[in-house]
Amino acid sequence: MKSLFTIVLIAFSLAFISCSDKRERNYQYFPNMYVSVPYDTYGEYEIFPQEQEALLIADGTISRGFTPYEYEDDTEGYNKAKAELENTLPYTEENLAKGKELYNIYCAICHGENGKGKGYLVEREKILGVPSYDDQGRAITEGSVYHVMWYGINTMGSYASQMNNEELWMVDHYVMKLKAELEGEDPREFETESE
Repeated sequence: MKSLFTIVLIAFSLAFISCSDKRERNYQYFPNMYVSVPYDTYGEYEIFPQEQEALLIADGTISRGFTPYEYEDDTEGYNKAKAELENTLPYTEENLAKGKELYNIYCAICHGENGKGKGYLVEREKILGVPSYDDQGRAITEGSVYHVMWYGINTMGSYASQMNNEELWMVDHYVMKLKAELEGEDPREFETESE
């Protein structure tokens, strides 16, 4: 008798399920898991602190994947970054190759492929006054290059939104390589990842 009841129950369940319209949503056993309570962005609701749905972010909050940059966007911050900031990314063939690729995408159009300041836009006289990397008056360092890429300078905008920190440091490696080549220095030795 028990097995007959089980068979009838299964047959009834299958018939009930098979008769549903496949184009429509089936029965919802826990609708609160499917349909959330909608709140208007700037609505006032008692459930939220200060009865506001759109709250300010908490103090000290940092976006995921973002590393704060502690140098200010002024002359003092530039000089401090120029003197103190060093590239911690290993100087490897892979990092240099990726840095060259990014440099050719973002920088070469103004600075030129060899860093002499004679890029496509300079040749077409769209931008004037892009100095060479070996310009003695600038005496660029790893820190100053990174600082300028982070904030921008004069007509050059910031690249912090186009590249992440690691990519900025890769480009920094490549810029310093170009500077060394322009100044006739010997190429820098590659490091291993463990160093």
